Amino acid sequence: MPRKIIKKFLPRHDVIRKQKALAVFGNLLYDPNLWCLNRRSASGAFAVGLFMAFIPLPSQMIMAAGLAIMFGVNLPLSVALVWITNPVTMPVIFYGAYKVGTWLLGTPNTHFHFELTWDFLFGQMHQIGPPFLLGSLVCAFFFAAVGYFSVRGLWRYSVVRSWQKRRLRLPKIKVLKKKKPSQNSQDQKNQDN
Repeated sequence: MPRKIIKKFLPRHDVIRKQKALAVFGNLLYDPNLWCLNRRSASGAFAVGLFMAFIPLPSQMIMAAGLAIMFGVNLPLSVALVWITNPVTMPVIFYGAYKVGTWLLGTPNTHFHFELTWDFLFGQMHQIGPPFLLGSLVCAFFFAAVGYFSVRGLWRYSVVRSWQKRRLRLPKIKVLKKKKPSQNSQDQKNQDN
């Protein structure tokens, strides 16, 4: 079942509750719905986490936690999925979002040499900003929807498959139960003789 796989990678509740950044949510973190893992909470957490992963703002984890609390989905999974955009993957993902934005706006790609300075960011934001932000928003909605429906579908498939396996085992169990009483009656007849 997907629950077992997901639980292997999730941090423990007490570790998340002790995070200083999440202290702004106070007692809201003690809602048991934020910690349960079922099809609804996992698919919603994937949607929230993937959405926030594509939004180019600082403190994505705090915003993902806020959305998880607001929608009542699994908090650890929402916060963990934000790390899809980590320092290693962020340039590739955000460049892809920029390319999507230029394609949607029909603007030509701007060739630039990236520098990690405030002057470069503020100077280039008027050229690369609109396609980048539009592409990030479109990618956020797209991957949130894909994550949501994929998890719901995979979870349903897993449940149906386990029920089918259980049904195949059920006739064997019934056959064994039927044989036992007949064997017991024969044993009693042998003992009586």
